[in-house]
Parts: sequence; C-alpha cells; structure tokens
Amino acid sequence: PKLVVFNGAVQSACGGATSQTGPFYCSADETVYIDLSFFKEMEQSLGAKGDFAWAYVIAHEVGHHVQHLLGVLDKVHSAQQSAGSQKEANRLSVRLELQADFYAGIWAYHDNKMFNSLEAGDLEEGLEIASRIGDDYLQKQAQGYAVPETFNHGTSAQRSRWLKKGFTTGDIQQGDTFSPRYNSL
Repeated sequence: PKLVVFNGAVQSACGGATSQTGPFYCSADETVYIDLSFFKEMEQSLGAKGDFAWAYVIAHEVGHHVQHLLGVLDKVHSAQQSAGSQKEANRLSVRLELQADFYAGIWAYHDNKMFNSLEAGDLEEGLEIASRIGDDYLQKQAQGYAVPETFNHGTSAQRSRWLKKGFTTGDIQQGDTFSPRYNSL
C-alpha cells in the first residue's frame, strides 16, 4: 500500500481523520495513514516503547491491505452492513482486526527470517502493546469496566494470541479468524 505520514489531521478517500483516529487503512485509496502523534501517545499513555511496538502497529495496518487484496475486507464490510445488530457487526470487526494482528506476526516472522531483524525483547514489545490496545484494557482504563458486546478490535489476550500465532507459525494458512467459534478466538 501507499503510506501517508501525518500529524494532527489528514484527508483520505475514506474521509477526514484526526489524531484521535490513530493509524488506519483506507481501501478506497489503498493507503495506510500513520499519525506520528499516535506513537507519542502510545508511549506516554500506554507505556509502549520500542521500535517493534511501532512496527507492529504499522504491520497491522498493512495487514488490512492484505485483507483488501484477498477480498476479505469487502466481504466483511458487506456482512457488517447486513448484520442484524451492532453486536454482530462488532464481532465481525473483531475477527477482521485479529486477522490483521496475525498478518503483522507473519510479517515479523518472515522479516526476521530474511534479515535477522529482531533483537532480544522485540516480540515481547509487540505482545505488550497488543495487550494494551485490547478493547477490554482500553475500556477499563477509560471507564473502569469493559463492555464486551461493544468490542471491535478484540481483547488483550486475543490480540496478543493472534500476533504471536502469526509470528510463531509464519504460515498464512493458519490465520483464519472467521471459522473458529467467537469464544475460542
């Protein structure tokens, strides 16, 4: 995908976005948008430090581009439009996001295999930030409790598990987050 780095606000083919949006992928222009202030916020409010934590976030967004190329993104967006409830649309979103986490792990596996790029502690940095951007963690930080039916990215445990699965297997065939029962993700 193309990459646009911004600070503050940006206009994409998917609409306008501000720093509060955080990094995102827009399939309409096949571009990953990265707000540099997000990484500062990630470090200050979530304690996420290290280059691999940043790389994981970017790789996750590139994972959405992979989903776009494979047709998964359009299928999920269509299914969300016809979902019977917001809760069901959110469940589909969680599965999509966990697959993007898995793809980020796949990238790390192959990058490390080709370039020996990971240093001691890098994977742990990624797993730590994955756990700190889980819906349950973020909701508990913001309001003191979690509301599972509103989750749209997955729990801390799910996000870490799928990132790690991608990294340990290196096998794209292992990333079907849509077939497992929801509770077993």
